[in-house]
Amino acid sequence: MQESQDTHLSSHLDEVVAAVSITPTESTPSKGAQTALFQPPREKLQLCEEKAKSYSSRHEYKKAIQERVRCVALTRICYGDSHWKQAEAYVNLAQGYLQLKGLSLQAKQHAEKAKEILTSAIVPPYNDHTDVFKCSVELFHTMGRALLALQKFKEAAENLTKAETLAKELLQYGRISKEEWMAIQARTKLSFAQVYQGQKKSKEALPHYQEALEYMETSKGDKSLECIPVLRELAGVEQALGFHDASINHLLQAHLIVLSRKPSQEEATVSAHWVARAAVTSVASGRPEHHDVAEQYFQESMANLKDAEGTGKAKFLSIQDEYCHFLQVTGREEKATSILRESLEAKVGVFGDLSPEVAETYRLLSGADLAQGNHSGAHKKLKKCLQIQTLLYGPQDKRTVATQQSVDVLSKAPEMAVKPRHAPKAKPAFCTGVPQHTVLGKARPHAAD
Repeated sequence: MQESQDTHLSSHLDEVVAAVSITPTESTPSKGAQTALFQPPREKLQLCEEKAKSYSSRHEYKKAIQERVRCVALTRICYGDSHWKQAEAYVNLAQGYLQLKGLSLQAKQHAEKAKEILTSAIVPPYNDHTDVFKCSVELFHTMGRALLALQKFKEAAENLTKAETLAKELLQYGRISKEEWMAIQARTKLSFAQVYQGQKKSKEALPHYQEALEYMETSKGDKSLECIPVLRELAGVEQALGFHDASINHLLQAHLIVLSRKPSQEEATVSAHWVARAAVTSVASGRPEHHDVAEQYFQESMANLKDAEGTGKAKFLSIQDEYCHFLQVTGREEKATSILRESLEAKVGVFGDLSPEVAETYRLLSGADLAQGNHSGAHKKLKKCLQIQTLLYGPQDKRTVATQQSVDVLSKAPEMAVKPRHAPKAKPAFCTGVPQHTVLGKARPHAAD
């Protein structure tokens, strides 16, 4: 027992040191660093909380987590182990881990620690525990999201239901405003929708996405950036259910929000690309009226990156390939082939000679040649594709095997047969009786071979 207490104390001290220590790279502390070192813990806690929020808003999640770890240690110093503020610090830390992909288990563990603290923090009388109950709502929602990420859908739904029920009770007893309640509802409904979508239940997810969007627009405004992910997820469900008009309209709504915020080239490209892909899916499902929408937003997305370099150029070429596929399925093979031929040199420059992108372009160009009756050109390009795939994936990979089979089939096509050369005018007499067809493997080598 004593050993366990010593270990706990050691861990506590480590966190305190981490929270109050200055950056180790500064061998000689500056005046500012010395001031920060001797700041009262509550002031330092407030500073860490502000920095964590700032890093999160800039999507610097690793730095945000570092600050939230410091918040946990500083909160313990300021309020003790059993205060609800300590539980709140753990909930915030759990939310930070959820922002980083693959760290859902850590988020769940910190949420469980928060729950353990809150269980002892809530004692009668209950009329002065509004902040504790608000923290509990955040706890249940965060736990639900962590379990959702871990694909524990039943447990996730149970925690989200607790968050929703508690928030409703707080509203009924006047402990939170209607605006606060709607903001909670927007997040909870979105999480419920994601639970159903995670179980491939698009029909059940749809009304929850619709409610989430409604609450989000009411609480944050219909031009809020927070509406964009909701609109995109809702559009994905509508597309899966065959509601293509609604899907495209919601993606257009998201696109207008993006454009209203003076986006970067990359952000504008991604947004237009969402619309283009939804329109392509609609056209492929037999809705030709969305052909012009696909064309327009493919052009818009590519225009944003046309003169880009590096990753921007790679993204441009990737979208251009999708556009070429769209051209092919809508009967404009010649234009698609022309663009693909022109893109080959750029792809070699960006991705390298031995790259999946170059191999795929040779494969597509081979198909175009074959469609035009150019069997020799098709065979040549398909062999180039095969060479690259063999070096990239090995001869036994399913992609390489499939291409090898296509090359073999094309090689045996009648159009690929070698035409016999004209015989010399002065023929030796003994050649006149040579049969036209010889046994396989016994034929005389031909120069063309």
